Amino acid sequence: MNAAHVDDLDRIEMPDGFVWRPVRRRFGIRGFGVNAYTAKETGGQIVEEHSESELEHEELYLVLRGRVRFRIEGEEHELGPGQLAFLRDPMLRRGAVALDGDAVVLALGGRRGVPHEVSAWETMFLAVPAMREERWDDAIRLHEEALAEKPGHPALLYNLACMEARAGRPADALAHLRQAVEVEPKWAAHAAKDADFASIRDEPGFPSA
Repeated sequence: MNAAHVDDLDRIEMPDGFVWRPVRRRFGIRGFGVNAYTAKETGGQIVEEHSESELEHEELYLVLRGRVRFRIEGEEHELGPGQLAFLRDPMLRRGAVALDGDAVVLALGGRRGVPHEVSAWETMFLAVPAMREERWDDAIRLHEEALAEKPGHPALLYNLACMEARAGRPADALAHLRQAVEVEPKWAAHAAKDADFASIRDEPGFPSA
């Protein structure tokens, strides 16, 4: 058996204010998605504002500690330790704030009827500390490792290109950005206004929105 206390999991502070505690990665879980979340302070974000419209995941939230106020499509629900919230509809907009500074939320999710695949956003979350500290080689390595497992994934290619552009690797950045746009043309519009690509936006072959 592999055991760990939630407070001993890696603590990755996200730009939106919440703190990601990677459970799935810590244990090497492949059968389902599961992660924990804490907040930086009382009243702070603990579950980011989002929907599951892209991944089509059903989600189950369990409050492990403290009290948390969920906001689901504009309706507020206060939950305490041991209480569960299940969202079957991926389209529902959801998020939560911590009413206690030591609150912990466990989130489980997956797409109905299909084998679980590790989501690309995990790599993006994992790379946040390296990006914040401008350790571009580390951020690039994490994305390259993820792409070895999920070849051609457009979001990973796009983010890899962002890191390469910031690292002063224009040829690699342009090549990976073009690959992302070939798979999903929507990334061209993102790139047109993304500050990460300021250094290569005038390069020949930069995708047009």
